[in-house]
Amino acid sequence: MPKTNSTNTTKVRKKEWDLTQLYSSPKDPKIEKDMQETEKVFADFAKKYDVADKQYLKDTDKLHRALRDYEKIHEYAIPRPLFYFFFVQSLDSSDDFANAQNALLDNRMAKASSLTTFFPIAVGLIDVKKQKEFLTDPKLKHFKFLLECIFNDAKHHLSVPEEKLMSLKSLPAREMWSSHNNKILNSQVIIWNKKKIEINKALEMIPDQKSSAQRKKLSGLVYQALKSVAVFSEGEINAVFTDKKINDELRKFSTPYEETVQGYRNDPKVIENLRKVVTDNFHIAHRFHRVKAKLLKQKQLNYCDRMAKIGTIKTRFTFDQSVDFLKKTFGSIDKKYSDYFDSYLQNGQIDVYSKKGKTGGAYCASCYTSPTFVLLNYVDGIKSMTTLAHEMGHAFHGELSQDQGPIYSDYSYSLAETASTLFESMALDAIYKDLSKVDKIIILHDKINQAIASIPRQIACFNFELELHQAIRTKGFVPKEEVALIHNKNMHAYLGSTFKMIPDDGYMFASWDHIRRFFYVYSYAYGHIISQALLAKYYKDKSFWKKIEQFLAAGGNDSPENILKKIGIDVSKPDFFREGLRAIENDIEELEKLTGN
Repeated sequence: MPKTNSTNTTKVRKKEWDLTQLYSSPKDPKIEKDMQETEKVFADFAKKYDVADKQYLKDTDKLHRALRDYEKIHEYAIPRPLFYFFFVQSLDSSDDFANAQNALLDNRMAKASSLTTFFPIAVGLIDVKKQKEFLTDPKLKHFKFLLECIFNDAKHHLSVPEEKLMSLKSLPAREMWSSHNNKILNSQVIIWNKKKIEINKALEMIPDQKSSAQRKKLSGLVYQALKSVAVFSEGEINAVFTDKKINDELRKFSTPYEETVQGYRNDPKVIENLRKVVTDNFHIAHRFHRVKAKLLKQKQLNYCDRMAKIGTIKTRFTFDQSVDFLKKTFGSIDKKYSDYFDSYLQNGQIDVYSKKGKTGGAYCASCYTSPTFVLLNYVDGIKSMTTLAHEMGHAFHGELSQDQGPIYSDYSYSLAETASTLFESMALDAIYKDLSKVDKIIILHDKINQAIASIPRQIACFNFELELHQAIRTKGFVPKEEVALIHNKNMHAYLGSTFKMIPDDGYMFASWDHIRRFFYVYSYAYGHIISQALLAKYYKDKSFWKKIEQFLAAGGNDSPENILKKIGIDVSKPDFFREGLRAIENDIEELEKLTGN
């Protein structure tokens, strides 16, 4: 298999975040100075353009100047102070000062941004004839997509005072609820092998247990912890979903997910096709799970077995080994990727290992005016290596999008998982080709397992989330026991009859952060299928990487469908998604051949 060189560490590799790139400490006086500057930028924009006689709505040159100024304030859309305290919270959820500052700064930012609420509302009210003139005017070419979005959003706008209220209430009506739910969860510990284990770490440890009995025992302890906080999660989820219902009614969104699809700039028909095609093909996941059960030598699988390993390849993959391997893999495409990687490590932009109070899982966060930061909870092994590859994909996407400027550098969430899955898949493929048969079976199983988790599972979560929204909207309040039942119903739909689920499995809703982000989950399925289409074209013709970089550098300068169409990827037909699922079936067929199943 590809060799790694763990001694290639001539350059210093920091394995904890160095947040001094942002501020020297939580008490740094520059934090307040920067926050005041941000507030001034928004106030100055409002003073200049929130006037009775809005001539910029009638004149191209004046509208161009206004849009340039509007673009400028997007540099302050995520102010550094807020970014900083978000990271401090991620490292220690029990840091009361950081939690308080984050809430205070979030509220101040909501007030500041509310001052500019008038602008897209005013522009959205331009009459249709004038809209067409502006959209075809060469002087406004740079802002064409922004204007299209504003004009399309206008039908859901409220009045300026109402929009300000909506913005201000989002903190107590949603963010503070979900933040406190996370705080409670992050404080939970279980006793495992006579050691205290944080609940997030325990969740990550379940698939690594060597027997079904051990996985069942560990998950049982996790379920006890989840059930102990479920009474709060019950209230939180009902409050947050009810707030969403109120907002949708006020804005006249016809479905609970319409706002998300519109906000991600996707074609609703494309997302409906995705959801229907994947749901109709849950049998592909069922087929894999039958093979998985045989490999695990179990007649039935439990919910805690869904990500269980069938074995472990011999290569250890320490963090340094993973870095060396990934630098070589990605650097073979273009040296700039290994250079980006080096800079993150030298500057302290990757926080590697788990610790008490630290947010679980992994993420990459970047914005136009701040460095990229990557959070991991690294445990030696191939899973953590592929997670690192995944997060580097996000980081590279963000870096290459910077040239789009403050408005368009922020790409659609529905494309966010494309680059990450692309680079993760490349890492897996680089490992796979040189493996023994035994290791190939393990890696192929893990690859399919991840694809099932990214596509059928996320669409099942979409269906679960939709059913829960509809239940709360119909009944007014759904108790935790019923939330758990709805969870189990939709999870069993994609898992199939090989799985036996118990009522306690349903309490995973308490820790499933994605359902608080309202239908974000479809982006995993969308992104994964697209990434495989890009990768297939690249493997067939290496020159296609230029097209992939065109995609990575496009940011959000057009709709996801149009950005993809420009590089030869047409997602408008259901067949595109069927072909994407066929790729998983091909892998399952290979696994069946290798294992004799």
